Amino acid sequence: MIRLGIFGGGQLAQMLTQAAISLGVETVIFERSADSPAGRLTQAEIVGAWEDPTLLDLFASRCDLATLENEFVDATILAGLEARGLPIYPGALTLAMVQDKFFQKERIAAAGLRVPAFRRVSTPDDLLSVADDLGWPLLLKTRRNGYDGYGNVTLHGPSDVLPAWKRLTCGDSSLLAEAFVPFSRELAVMVVRGRTGEARAYPVVETVQRHHICHLVRAPAAIPANVAAEATALALAAVEAVGGVGIFGVELFALDNGQILFNEMAPRPHNSGHYTIEACVASQFENHLRAVIGWPLASTDLRTPAAVMVNLLGQRAGPVGPDALRAALDVPDTHLHLYGKRESRVGRKMGHVTALGATLAEAESLALRAADLVDI
Repeated sequence: MIRLGIFGGGQLAQMLTQAAISLGVETVIFERSADSPAGRLTQAEIVGAWEDPTLLDLFASRCDLATLENEFVDATILAGLEARGLPIYPGALTLAMVQDKFFQKERIAAAGLRVPAFRRVSTPDDLLSVADDLGWPLLLKTRRNGYDGYGNVTLHGPSDVLPAWKRLTCGDSSLLAEAFVPFSRELAVMVVRGRTGEARAYPVVETVQRHHICHLVRAPAAIPANVAAEATALALAAVEAVGGVGIFGVELFALDNGQILFNEMAPRPHNSGHYTIEACVASQFENHLRAVIGWPLASTDLRTPAAVMVNLLGQRAGPVGPDALRAALDVPDTHLHLYGKRESRVGRKMGHVTALGATLAEAESLALRAADLVDI
């Protein structure tokens, strides 16, 4: 049996483990804290700091290869394991390029792909100089460890600079500034790329954000075929540019003039790809496993005319009750997922619901109806 190590034990590792079980693959979860959603699905769990050399030795000894559910593990840790002979996908070089958003944007721009104008900034005065060049509003971002809107601030003028700077540099974070993009839609493409360079793209989807967190995903995006083709080509080229192996979530901006701009990528399963579990021939999680293990990739085609995924966010603080899903389970053609997090917090990702339909409108109506009935 193949033993696949996973850095991280959250919901993405949980869903990877669920896919691995079907393929006869054993997972070894390495998470910083005990009782993680993925750790409860396997007997092979290591708990502690990823930087701990003793635990890294144990992890390496229990795995045939490794992957990650988030980009927060430092690339130097992966490099050390690779030097000892443990295959890791995506690899240290790829992660080093992607986990720092400035290096990520540099690499994508160097590949000739369209990106918003961006600058490295080291002081508030640097930011004011960038604003003279790019204009207001501006986006100020942490270069590492930002997600779900954490680490991003929109600046509308000079008075916003110092408060945003203090907020984002409280953890000694390096920052970058980006030109504000007046996009018409936010799009995303899940791209899976194998060890040999074989790559496939899932359908282009539209993502709708609420308070900087993905609220819902519409698959496929209601865009012209030529725009979808351009988005797909850009996403495939971006993953190739960083030498990616595995599944990558590529976020894009669609402009009113039909142009597509690269926004960001994540070197792992992605929220915008959860709909693939029920809606596609093979899920993003199965294809990630196939890619990193070196097996043939599966079809990324839709099995339904339309699908919509809605995130289930915590509405209050406290434990998740045993009947949280009961009322929502009465909604037809919907698939509910809870992530096994013991405690809910306001805005915390607790699960998702995917609805299938003959049209996007039908699927969205069902998904929202079910989501409204979940009690968390």
